[in-house]
Amino acid sequence: MSSSDKHCDVAIVGGGVIGSSIAYWLAAEPAFAGRRVVVIERDFSYREGSTGRSAGSIRQQFSTRENIEISLFGARFLKNLGDWLAVDGEVPDVGFREKGYLFLAGEAGWPVLQDNRALQESLGADNALLEAAELKRRLPWLNVDDLAGGCLGLSMEGWFDPFALLQAFRRKARSLGAEYREDRVTGIAVEGGRASGLTLASGDRLSADWVVDAAGPRAREVAALAGLELPVFPRKRQVFVFDCRAELPGMPLVIDPSGLYVRPEGSGFICGIAPREGEPDPDTLDLEVDWTPFEEVIWPRLAHRVPAFEAIKPTGAWAGHYSVSTLDHNAILGPHPELPNFLFANGFSGHGLQQSPAVGRGLMEWIVHGGWRSLDLSRFGYERIRRGDPIVERNVV
Repeated sequence: MSSSDKHCDVAIVGGGVIGSSIAYWLAAEPAFAGRRVVVIERDFSYREGSTGRSAGSIRQQFSTRENIEISLFGARFLKNLGDWLAVDGEVPDVGFREKGYLFLAGEAGWPVLQDNRALQESLGADNALLEAAELKRRLPWLNVDDLAGGCLGLSMEGWFDPFALLQAFRRKARSLGAEYREDRVTGIAVEGGRASGLTLASGDRLSADWVVDAAGPRAREVAALAGLELPVFPRKRQVFVFDCRAELPGMPLVIDPSGLYVRPEGSGFICGIAPREGEPDPDTLDLEVDWTPFEEVIWPRLAHRVPAFEAIKPTGAWAGHYSVSTLDHNAILGPHPELPNFLFANGFSGHGLQQSPAVGRGLMEWIVHGGWRSLDLSRFGYERIRRGDPIVERNVV
């Protein structure tokens, strides 16, 4: 490499949807024109990347103000994608289906849904509280016998093609001058209280004014290269696919009180469940599918909530990784207090896809303008990790 090739203004480690969103926002920012942004991605096929292996959903039904605001922007971004990510007049299609989320609750969980919905509505979310009888009228295929009701997203919630969004961010970022390198970071130099450069598996070295850790399930490894602790660990999440002959009109993405989720996908359905607190959830980069949870846990709960799912045909499955922030299952964003030019964009715990538009914009604002501007994301800063001060999000799926 020439000397000019060995320096960049911003080095982003990880080219998934978070890293590519940051690259796009930086490349599109007029105040950053002429600066060099380099994304280092270990595998351009993205075969094992978390983005393409996600369930591809977006919701505003959180209990935390900032999470709601982040996803409200994400929904507006998806609905107006051509305003942001069109290249040469070609508008990407991510297949956004605004079918809503339906969070279900028994008597104990009903007050939580009511409180959450009041906050969501005050911030501009569009959803409705439905008692059990109204749920049954709307969705006659749903078993409501043990429910007090549910909260249904009426717009701005649903699902879309996650890999298409990644490719749209990546294509637009590159069209604006961001560079992508297929390589792996093996070292991060620290000098004078700043991250000064990267060593790559290819043998190349790259100095940088800013380093952004957007390495998903490997984020902790990247932070450790700079001597930093990051409580983010890779956890396997499985998605099971099945067919059902019954018609289920108006089906949204359903979140059962047990933690089970299920939604339509094409002519079939997908579903999954995360381990509950106290259940085994080991750190792993393994992607092998284990059907035991489907047979022993998921299918019985599916059939209980939707009786038509007594008769289904499993047709496939895949596994992906959540990058779990073990303090509180919320993102860690912004600088490390002792290394101010090393920025975290990590620990989304399954929410990274839907949060990528707002997070990319926020990290751009921090780099270019020195702080959060469009949304105040300071609550997600690293300082809470040191304090052991979790953000309590009651709608974790």
